[in-house]
Amino acid sequence: MIPSIPSSRFFRVSYLSYVTLFFIFLITPLVVVAAFSFNDALFPSLPWNGFTWDWYLGKGDPRLGLFHDDALLDSIGVSVQVAIVTTMASLALATCNAFLFEREQFPGKNFLYVLMLMPLVIPGVILGVSILVFSSTVANWFEVQFGYEVEALRPGLVLVTLGQFAFLTTIATLVISARLRKFDITQEEAAMNLGASRLTAIATVTLPFLKPALFGAGVVAFLMSFENFNTTLMLVGSDAPLTIAMFDRLREGSTPVLNAVSVLLMVGSACLALVSLFVQRPAKP
Repeated sequence: MIPSIPSSRFFRVSYLSYVTLFFIFLITPLVVVAAFSFNDALFPSLPWNGFTWDWYLGKGDPRLGLFHDDALLDSIGVSVQVAIVTTMASLALATCNAFLFEREQFPGKNFLYVLMLMPLVIPGVILGVSILVFSSTVANWFEVQFGYEVEALRPGLVLVTLGQFAFLTTIATLVISARLRKFDITQEEAAMNLGASRLTAIATVTLPFLKPALFGAGVVAFLMSFENFNTTLMLVGSDAPLTIAMFDRLREGSTPVLNAVSVLLMVGSACLALVSLFVQRPAKP
């Protein structure tokens, strides 16, 4: 709704009702999940049996809480490690991609740009299966030809990282490119006229300008890596990230400890979003 355009009272009420219902639709599942993480019952469902902290602080079965569940804590640690490595690698390559596509002209540029976008339109399961088949084929060839087993090409954290890296780099490239497109290149030229090298000018002038985009892309990449399931499921080995561990628990029939994990993830995501907003707000003149 555009405030400057006159509208009827019925339209304003309808629009406000739609927005309210939309946010209720988004928030209600999160509230329900959070509420049942405090339910004094062995199953995350009705009826409500009272309030308890057991699913966070419980020390033994059948009420083993999140902060004493070594398996879940280990899976969170695995997810954090994968997310950090994937995010750093994605940002590094995405920054190079942004400079390549925004600053350079070369034959086949449009074709390469389309190839870069391909991981966004390929379903995660297909991407994971493709990487798994390719890596297994290469590993089998090395084993047959040289009798050497390349463990990194077998299902495990290396392949999980590569699978997530394939599509997160594309997303980060789009975010950073959008910011770089607004940069006034004469600022770099002025720095070089004052004696700075090209790399020094980029490091001291361009990259600080890109900091909000780099941080925003990093937050998005970290969260998407942390919660990724489809691609990860195809490539995971014995060390399971959190999403795979939660999936295995759900298949067996779990306690509300998974609700507690969900609450922890919601709080963490909200904190990252607030930090991102703080970092990206315009500097005061």
